[in-house]
Amino acid sequence: MVAMFDGFNDVRIDVPTAAGTVAAWVGGDGPPLLLLHGYPQTRMMWHKIAPHLAASGWTVIAPDLRGYGETGSPTPSPDGDTHSKREMAKDQIALMAALGYTRFDVVGHDRGARVAHRLALDSADAVTRVAVLDIVPTRTVLRGTDLAFATTYWHWFFLLQPGGLPERMIGADPEWFVRELLDRWTVDVARIDPAAADEYVRRFTPSAIAASCADYRAAAGPDLAADDADAAAGRTVTQPLFALWGAHGRMGRMFDVMASWHEVADNAQGVVVDAGHFVAEEAPEETLAGLERFFATT
Repeated sequence: MVAMFDGFNDVRIDVPTAAGTVAAWVGGDGPPLLLLHGYPQTRMMWHKIAPHLAASGWTVIAPDLRGYGETGSPTPSPDGDTHSKREMAKDQIALMAALGYTRFDVVGHDRGARVAHRLALDSADAVTRVAVLDIVPTRTVLRGTDLAFATTYWHWFFLLQPGGLPERMIGADPEWFVRELLDRWTVDVARIDPAAADEYVRRFTPSAIAASCADYRAAAGPDLAADDADAAAGRTVTQPLFALWGAHGRMGRMFDVMASWHEVADNAQGVVVDAGHFVAEEAPEETLAGLERFFATT
């Protein structure tokens, strides 16, 4: 795995949050750029993007989210409070502070993009610009749920089930589950590097499964409550926001992605790329070009 992040340091940073320790790749020299991965992946998902950004004049920080990969995790609470996006965002603020950064840009994919959205709202003094890859806001998803969404995004409702049900079912064959999701959510699973897929499987341990279920339970609990409170208060993302999504992914087919972000962000722009859900791995050149244009013009 080190070869995929040649020139990066594999660090462990103690943080004063419930995560305890955050694992991250850190490389490059320049303004800080935080990359947050999605589900069911780890920081490895940035292996086609991070080295190019580091070579282009950024200090790139790519951590594992709370409970994923090699980052620590508290024991998940039944309602997911321990793994709310607000709590997971605190890990990232602490990580960046420990590395000496009080202001930074952030790019997130999937679950990481939901953490990035919360970071932009709760830590507007720290986040300068934010990019969200292949998502629409959590509130847009859950307050507008219908049969089409519930059947297409069945995993949202499966993973939030209580009492250890998804943990036990996934735990019966976690490798099959990870590889099945990669296959279902890509245009062509061959676009996912086999070594990266192997790493996602290897890191999908019982503790990671439990943390990821708590992550999804939080979506329908504290995450939705926080989004509702923001909507009621008229709070929006004031920083420049960039949305990028896959032309063949479910988000782009089911939602007006840009309209959803214009509702919650004052200055949003976006682009669609030739990919399914895993845009940074399926269409790395297009994804990188979109990010570079955004950061160069805002």
